[in-house]
Amino acid sequence: MNCFFVSDLHGHIDRYEKLFKAIAGEKPEMVLIGGDVLPSGLLSHRPLDVGLKDFIVDFLVPGFSTLRNKLGPNYPRVLLILGNDDGKVVEPAVLEAVRIDLWEYAHNRKIEIGEFTVYGYSYVPPTPFRLKDWERYDISRYIDPGCISPEEGIYSVSVSHRDLKYGTIKADLEVLINNDDVSRGVFLFHSPPYMTNLDYAALDGVIIDNIPADTHVGSIAMRKIIEQKQPLLTLHGHVHESARITGSWKDKIGKTLCFTAAHDGKELALVKFDLNKPEEAVRELL
Repeated sequence: MNCFFVSDLHGHIDRYEKLFKAIAGEKPEMVLIGGDVLPSGLLSHRPLDVGLKDFIVDFLVPGFSTLRNKLGPNYPRVLLILGNDDGKVVEPAVLEAVRIDLWEYAHNRKIEIGEFTVYGYSYVPPTPFRLKDWERYDISRYIDPGCISPEEGIYSVSVSHRDLKYGTIKADLEVLINNDDVSRGVFLFHSPPYMTNLDYAALDGVIIDNIPADTHVGSIAMRKIIEQKQPLLTLHGHVHESARITGSWKDKIGKTLCFTAAHDGKELALVKFDLNKPEEAVRELL
């Protein structure tokens, strides 16, 4: 099964146009979009006059609709999650496109794709940014120096106090994955796993409160569940500069291959792979 994977397009129209052109030309069977799909959501705690919903309604929906009309039966299955820079307030617009079969919303869901299963999850560990719609404590209520806790951030939708204070990525993933055999599983997670080539941030030499910043900003909970469950493949974004700094857009945890499509250049980073031969994946900068 031939697949495309992209992430962190951040509403850049030129990147979407390159993606649409590549899909039309190569006709993959599945396209996976790993979050941060919209223009910056850092202001999305305000009403929808910031244009985030309009980007979905006025650009993404027409763009994918045109592609579907052009490709007909060759239109791929499109699986999408949001990321920490996407305000959760746009979820109704995302779900309206699900209703007309443009894409499938994968967050906190498992979606069967033939013999494979895709597990989607949008949350990331706490960051220094104030928008917290898609942030959770990782394995405990600890946060890295310089980061803002989920309890102190800004939200575009209401969240229960219990969820803010006690919700963790670890607990969420235990429910989502449960006791499943994920040997043919694909994890579509916005955050990368901790201590990999995919989560290295540009924090070398940074001192916060007399403590050296941890250059690895990924999720410990994700790393642990990958180590324990050993899915076929995991797909990530979030840390734009990681591939440039480490020199690699992929890594391996045990037998599990891990890819990132995050990129800090102007190009579209397009990861292409066959689910039956993921070790032969390539990344193209378009």
